[in-house]
Amino acid sequence: MPIPERFLDELTERNDIVDVVSQYVRLTKRTGANLFGLCPFHSEKTPSFSVNRDRQIYHCFGCGKGGGVINFIMEVENLDFPDAVAFLARRANMPMPEEAEGEDTSRRKRLLELNKEAARFFYAQLVAPTGRPAQEYVNRRQISPAMVRAFGLGYAPDSWSALTDAMRQKGYSDQDLFDAGLMKHGRNGGGYDAFRNRLMFPVIDVRGSVIGFSGRILGDGEPKYLNSPETPVFSKSHNLFALNLAKKSKSGYIILTEGNIDVVSLHQAGFDSAVASLGTSLTAEQARLISRYVSEVVLCYDSDEAGRKAAQRGISILQKLDLKVRVLQVPGAKDPDEFIKKNGADAFRNLLEASEGQVEYRLKLIEEQHPPLTDEGKVDYFKAAAALLSALPSQVEREVYSARVAEKAAVSRQAVADEVERLRKRRLRDARKKEEREQTRPSVASQPTQRGIRYDDPRSARAEEGVIRLLYLDPGLARNRELPAPESFSSPLLGRFYGELLHRIQAGERISLGVLAGRFTPEEMSHFTSVVDGTEDLSNADRALNDYIRIIAGRSEEQEDDLRALAEKYRKTKSYGG
Repeated sequence: MPIPERFLDELTERNDIVDVVSQYVRLTKRTGANLFGLCPFHSEKTPSFSVNRDRQIYHCFGCGKGGGVINFIMEVENLDFPDAVAFLARRANMPMPEEAEGEDTSRRKRLLELNKEAARFFYAQLVAPTGRPAQEYVNRRQISPAMVRAFGLGYAPDSWSALTDAMRQKGYSDQDLFDAGLMKHGRNGGGYDAFRNRLMFPVIDVRGSVIGFSGRILGDGEPKYLNSPETPVFSKSHNLFALNLAKKSKSGYIILTEGNIDVVSLHQAGFDSAVASLGTSLTAEQARLISRYVSEVVLCYDSDEAGRKAAQRGISILQKLDLKVRVLQVPGAKDPDEFIKKNGADAFRNLLEASEGQVEYRLKLIEEQHPPLTDEGKVDYFKAAAALLSALPSQVEREVYSARVAEKAAVSRQAVADEVERLRKRRLRDARKKEEREQTRPSVASQPTQRGIRYDDPRSARAEEGVIRLLYLDPGLARNRELPAPESFSSPLLGRFYGELLHRIQAGERISLGVLAGRFTPEEMSHFTSVVDGTEDLSNADRALNDYIRIIAGRSEEQEDDLRALAEKYRKTKSYGG
């Protein structure tokens, strides 16, 4: 059953968009009625994400995303429409209408319940006699019983159907198990347990739901870690292991590691802000998730070449979100777990306090790659270091590190400063030229920014946008006026937007972004927001609306003339040939 419109109207009224967005984005810069911040949906250094309390919309001028408060929660929490509505309903202490639960929502709830039951099963197996292999592994890795409970660790028995049989007895179907990633298809039909003979780490999201699992093999073999596949409730790139615990830390920073065992070991040693990505390199979505809770990240990856490359990738992603990044290296050990076992928590705390800023770390890597021991080495070091410094946004940082580079390369500070400034100006000039080329391309200038949305008749479409914008801002303009039919719009999408607005205006109903969010895709709502967020002079609204209508009507007349001419041509051709 669809969610009642009255409920959606009340829901959006009780979830002010500025209050909701402020829990994810620092909104500080004010321009007129708009508040600005760094976009949570793409990497940027200059705020282009705006929120308008009067219109109850958000719109990013960089990536083009936009909509109302429901769309924002759909995007930022990676939820579908019914789940985003339920999320906001909980926030506003509003009970969901019983008839509002759709098939997707009920399916999601069932999979989450199944994951919770599976986590309980795995935990029970760990503490049972059958869990001896996992118990021995836990003892060997010196994981305390308290940490086993805190992380909900478990054991997947070395059996083809132990979990499957247990979940069937609880009423779950094989399709449920397939959909949750807990069962795999067999070659001859049927299925078998996806996790076998592994130490199980439940993956719990920030709302406390078990969304998936990560299993560590107990013996030799590959893969070392096996993660749940993508499911309706789990996405590796959008979640972090142990963030549900780390978000409660008072440290003010997140320690980002490579493995689940490292996370457990760090928490056990008192470093309760440790998290890990789930078998993948750090993603932009995970970085944005981190940025909701802290403004500083400590990268604590393995000391091998793969760990260094992962750190470099992580730095480039995190710094785009204006996060302070430090890099902690563990000498004499392959990972944090091994270092703590050898040297203790206090030694790791000393490393943490002495961890390097990301610029110092990258300069050291450049020095290792281009040792400034010879004249040729100094030149190569100088060039690589200057290129790095030219990308730093802070002038103070550029000056401070320029002095260090000058000393290493045995050149004057002025020489470094001049080269850094030259490269910086070239970088800015190239970026500006690229942006100008993109903006001045006719196909770009006349088309929407949303991917997949195109206008066949840009001139008419701009007039159609104007009609939608004016009616959205002032529905009273529709009174005592002959308005065009939605079918007369050159853009079918704009015609649908306009039809929804016209229907609600004529019915005397409020224009509700909450209702629209359930009838249009996120991409379509982003486009709708870019339309209504455009500049419009309401002091001349009547005249502007009439002008827009004339353009649309003129297009229709031209189209009719073209059709008549085509029909006449066809008639003459038939007559000539007959």
